[in-house]
This record gives sequence, structure tokens and C-alpha cells, in this order.
Amino acid sequence: MEHKKEIRLMLLGGSRYLLPLIDVAHSLGIQVITCDYLPDNTAHRFSDWYCNISIIDKDAVLRAAMEMKIDGIMSFACDPGVVTAAYVAEKMGLPFQCSYDTAVTLQDKGRFRKFLMDNGFNCPHAKRYEDIREPYDDIDYFSWPVIVKPTDSAGSKGVNRVETPDGLEKAIKIALDNAHNGAFIIEDFLTFEGYHSSADSFTVDGQLRFITYSDQLFDPDADNPYTPAYIIWPSTMREECQKKLSAETQRLMDLLGMRTGIYNIETCVAADGEPYIMEVSPRGGGCKIAEIQQLAFGVGLIEDEVRKAVGLPLKELAQPRCDGHWCEMVIHAEPGQSGIFKGLTIDPDIQDRYVRAIDLAVKVGDRVKPFTGANRALGDMFLRFESREELEKIVSRSTEWLHIGLSDICAGGNKIL
Repeated sequence: MEHKKEIRLMLLGGSRYLLPLIDVAHSLGIQVITCDYLPDNTAHRFSDWYCNISIIDKDAVLRAAMEMKIDGIMSFACDPGVVTAAYVAEKMGLPFQCSYDTAVTLQDKGRFRKFLMDNGFNCPHAKRYEDIREPYDDIDYFSWPVIVKPTDSAGSKGVNRVETPDGLEKAIKIALDNAHNGAFIIEDFLTFEGYHSSADSFTVDGQLRFITYSDQLFDPDADNPYTPAYIIWPSTMREECQKKLSAETQRLMDLLGMRTGIYNIETCVAADGEPYIMEVSPRGGGCKIAEIQQLAFGVGLIEDEVRKAVGLPLKELAQPRCDGHWCEMVIHAEPGQSGIFKGLTIDPDIQDRYVRAIDLAVKVGDRVKPFTGANRALGDMFLRFESREELEKIVSRSTEWLHIGLSDICAGGNKIL
């Protein structure tokens, strides 16, 4: 009898965000290899094999992938590994959302801004730099205030708003401390009409088959006020802006020669009423976005992405309406506080009526640090409501029904939003 080849999928990274992919892969009979340089990361306990390799060392990952004879590779919810995944896929002839060159363009915020400007997309004034002194020659190019951020970092790490040129040096140094490639970007600070959107979409042969928009809100009092605090579906973005953004996103897909797969797409409508595509990454988003979208819309983007990665047929994709009003709350401690995690309690009535899922990233005894990026979140909570008014009423009272126990901190309540 002929031996049937085992299907192997390599996942770059090792965070808890990979656990749903591992579950799906195993349900399809696919063996999973996780890869990063942190052997204690959560996902490695659930994969079939673990490779201790830095995911930004693309040639080392390629050697391991060839040795393991993988059938697919992904960097789901793991921004640093996306370029490596595209590189390995291209070298080994494996399915991926785009070419390696396109992935490099998408993952470098400075190069992506230039691509948008060169091709007539709405784009804030933006420039990419590697020399810390060079921006001082471009002071008059920007409309102040500006945002300074690493070109290749996700989760709002290293991002700061700068009001005047006097604050540039400090912000640039923070950005470079969080950059992998030694580059940073400066761009005009856009004032939004409504809210920023972050959502996962899916293409088949380069055509958008599922696309949605969210309301992504921030905690202005957080240690990093540009880290998302909660995400809401459906979006309050004007319908005409959603249609224009969908058309522009499809135009972008066409220009870049996109293929099949999941994309995390960030967009906004500026105060001038114009919609902007801010970021497009060929990966699933962090904050468990694909998971809450599956609950809200009934679309299994995670399973389709796993299937695509190893060349299995996709399930049929649809564009359904959102079932109710959903909020993903990013759980974090009050600004400036840190300590030892003692536990989390929720009012039983709130939990029974609204909470659909809780995924803690910490356990009792773990050290809690200030909320300076998505990697400092304590976990995620999914809530469902019948109306936006009900959602806003309950979420605005979160400090009354949700309590985070921390020891060795100053007295006072804990804040979630």
C-alpha cells in the first residue's frame, strides 16, 4: 500500500494567537511546526514540532522548512515573520498571498506609503528615514503634529505623536528601539472622522471575497494612547466611504498582483471626509480579529487560510451581515500601574448576558506591566449586544463590572478602556 504523505504547516511565532490555527490544522489532519527563538512561548506546547530559530532570519527558516519538507507557511498575527514567510513560500513554490517583493513593500510602512503616493491613493505626507538627523531637513514638508513610528513593527510598539520638531529626537530613538530593520517613518497626524478601522479580509485569486470594517477605539489615558483598547463591529463608518475603500483596496490588490489569502487591513476616514488605506498586511491580525469576526459574521477565515497555505480546497466564502453588535475588549491595567496578577472577576449578570469568550494572556502570579503595546495586554474579551446603544452603555461602565486584581501597586481601581 502506498504511504500517504503527511501534510506539514509551519507557523512563525509562538503566541496564543496561533492556538486556533493549530486546532484547525489538527482537525484537518495537518501536522504543525512552530518556529521562533522563544521556546517557552505558548503555541510550542501544542504544535507537533518546534524549531528554535529567529523568524526574521529568513535563510535559517528556509533551511529548516526544507529540512522539514513543509507544505505551507504562515505568519499569522505575527508581523515580524511575514516577509520571511513570503520568502520561504517563494523559494519553495508554496502558496502565499503575494510575492516576496510585494510582502517587503507592504511590511515596510515607509515603502508602502511611497507606493500609495506613486499610485494615486490618499496618503498622509510621509517619509522613511534611517538617519536620525535627516528629518530635520524636512520640517516644512510635514503638517504638524506628526506620528513617528518604526517602519516594520506592529501592535503600536514604538509609536509616538510629536507636536513640534523639538520632540523629534526622543520619539525617533523610541521608534528605532522597536524597529527590526533600523528604519523609521514620520507622517502627518490624521484626525479621524469617526474611528480607525482594523479588520481581516480574504481574497480568492486576487478578488476580495470578504471585507469588513470596524470601529477601533483607543484609551487616551493609556501609557501608549495609540494601542487599540477595543474593536467594534459593525462599523459606524459611512456606507459611501466603505464602498470607496473597498474599491480602492481591490485596486491595490490588482496593482500588487495579489493572490489568495487573508489580509489584515487598517483604514480610516480623515476629518476632510476622504478615506485612507493605512496598512495592508498579508496575515491575520492580532487581537484575535479573525476569531471574533467568525462569531459576528459566521465566516471561517482561519480555516480557509490554513487550507490555502497547504494547497487544500477552500470552503465557500460569503459576505454576510453582522449578527448583532460585537465588541472585542483588550484587557489591560490602569495607566502607570504594574504588579502581580491575582485574578479577574466579572459581574455574573454581565457575563451571562453579554460575554461570549475570554482569553487571558496572563496567569495568577505573572508580572503585569504598563500598557505600552499589544504585547502588554492581559487578554481579550468578546461581548455581543443587540444594539450599539446597549454596547456603549455597558462598555462605558466596565470599571463597575470588571475588576483586575493586582498586588504591589498603589491603591485604587483598575481601568480597562
